[in-house]
Amino acid sequence: MNRNDKKAKRDYISTHIDTSKARLKDDEVDFLCEFIDEYDEKYKGQSRTHRSSYDGWSSDGKYTRKEETIYTFSDDIGIHEEYSYHDDDGQSGCQSRDITDARGILNWFKKHKD
Repeated sequence: MNRNDKKAKRDYISTHIDTSKARLKDDEVDFLCEFIDEYDEKYKGQSRTHRSSYDGWSSDGKYTRKEETIYTFSDDIGIHEEYSYHDDDGQSGCQSRDITDARGILNWFKKHKD
């Protein structure tokens, strides 16, 4: 891809997602362009849930933690992540974040290949 093509594609991407501080390879630029073009029909409104469980140790002894992370492709281009956990000893917590930058979206897809 020549410099002018890459700049034009990067400008297109930056109208939809944050590309500041992101150094993008040619294949990443192509992927993000395709992601943006297909977002409404392929991703928007879709969710994925990841559940896991593991045993751990604390000063009170052994506990089992159950975790759930829900990834939802929001109305605006990006991924909303909701994480929650519940321990069998009564501890629980949750947090959420929005992934709306180019590098964050690319890293999410690398981590969640299937």
